[in-house]
Amino acid sequence: MKKLSFLLFIVSVQACTNPKTTTEVEPEKSSYQTVGSVERITSGIDMLLAEGAEIEVIASGFEWSEGPLWLKDLDALIFTDVPTNKVWKWSEKDSLTLFLEPSGYFGSETNKKEPGANGLALDKDGKLILCQHGERQIARMEASLVDPKAEFTALASEYEGKRFNSPNDLVINKKDQLFFTDPPYGLDDWDPKELDFQGVYRLDPDGELTLLLDSLSRPNGIGLSPDENTLYIAQSDFQKARYYAFDLDESGDILSGKVLLDATGSIAREMPGLPDGLTVHSSGTLFASGPGGIWVISEQGEHMGTIMTGQGTANCTFNADESYLYMTADAYLMRIKLKD
Repeated sequence: MKKLSFLLFIVSVQACTNPKTTTEVEPEKSSYQTVGSVERITSGIDMLLAEGAEIEVIASGFEWSEGPLWLKDLDALIFTDVPTNKVWKWSEKDSLTLFLEPSGYFGSETNKKEPGANGLALDKDGKLILCQHGERQIARMEASLVDPKAEFTALASEYEGKRFNSPNDLVINKKDQLFFTDPPYGLDDWDPKELDFQGVYRLDPDGELTLLLDSLSRPNGIGLSPDENTLYIAQSDFQKARYYAFDLDESGDILSGKVLLDATGSIAREMPGLPDGLTVHSSGTLFASGPGGIWVISEQGEHMGTIMTGQGTANCTFNADESYLYMTADAYLMRIKLKD
């Protein structure tokens, strides 16, 4: 197992003011190591990211960080490290601590490539819902967030008698309907694929499972518009690297869909990453993993800019007041300050 090391930085910040003079306030300097840059393509990004916003590395040493989820009541972020079968917690107060282990696989096989949980979400009761790669299911953690334990109830594990591939990412609406993607990334040679498609599903509170889509080659990240009438899906396919938008009816069924933005032409060796996890700002703007880092995309599908992390970037989420965007990027946990 890879030895875990963390970047911890301690800096004292001193401020001097002179009540008798008026001077321009210096930008606040980060107390963490900063990396990368922000590529500004259109002026729309300036409404969300202030000039000079820096990408901070707040922890590192992971195998493949994923599934960031902000816990408002704990004022903390949790996220998965899929290959190591763990969930970590980070907060300004306590820095980095182990939150949950195991997270997604409970068997005896030791050669699973991606055994752990991937996407995370909270249901209406505040229970943690996990996409469990290793167990090939959607599950609920029965323990509380304050005292987490590896005690799970499977909510869905198969479609028409065949096991899921490896549920990857999920989003839950205000009706407690759960939408999730099921690409094959968590499968192993000894744990074969049973379905002949990669699905996008809806799981209703009464346990009814509905297949919404079976036509996407690699459905991955998933999110909802603020009014919950549009379902966004990222496709991690080198040949069709796209972000899709699907209109939903009141029942959560798909009415129509379109390619919101095609990123295939931007894939390059010097721009690591594919469309992967995504989150939606209250303004309706998408923040979505893509080539180079996090793409900032308008509701109309305009690529406004990219938060260039320099890493293959898996996913992102906001804190409670959307003052920060947190990003899981390969071995790193990063964040960037958003505009007030």
